[in-house]
Amino acid sequence: MANNRQYRSNTLFVGTRGVKEYRASIPRWVNGSDTVLEIGCEWGTTTTIIAEHAAAVIGTDVSPVVIERARERHPHIRFETLDAFDVRAALELNEDFTKVYIDMSGISGYRSLLDLIALLNSYAAVLRPEAIVVKSGALKHFASRCVPFGDDGAWHERAHDRR
Repeated sequence: MANNRQYRSNTLFVGTRGVKEYRASIPRWVNGSDTVLEIGCEWGTTTTIIAEHAAAVIGTDVSPVVIERARERHPHIRFETLDAFDVRAALELNEDFTKVYIDMSGISGYRSLLDLIALLNSYAAVLRPEAIVVKSGALKHFASRCVPFGDDGAWHERAHDRR
């Protein structure tokens, strides 16, 4: 049963649809004082864009082969092998991440929405970043249909405005 003493995250979750939106979010969400963790960096293309806006960035992927390729292509950026579901390993990177970017194709659909929400909450609880930006059309659509209930009645007005 939920109560007011349970952990509450201050992390904002930003859902984007597709690579274009995911990358377009970078100048809006990342600034020169941020340390960013990118999960699912593949070849490091988006990581290099993040690096242009952040103080520091670490690109991660589950595949050592992919990480080696990213290191070859972008030797000035730090890349590490990381299983996204091993949040403790992300903590062991020993960085104070202010933003987390997640691009995991296998977890972006509706069937994986609960797994994604659990993953986001895990990163929010352990790393405590200001924001987590995730490439997931399913999450973006779900969040766009959510309205927090409040005793002031404003939730009802917002819900009707969305129709």
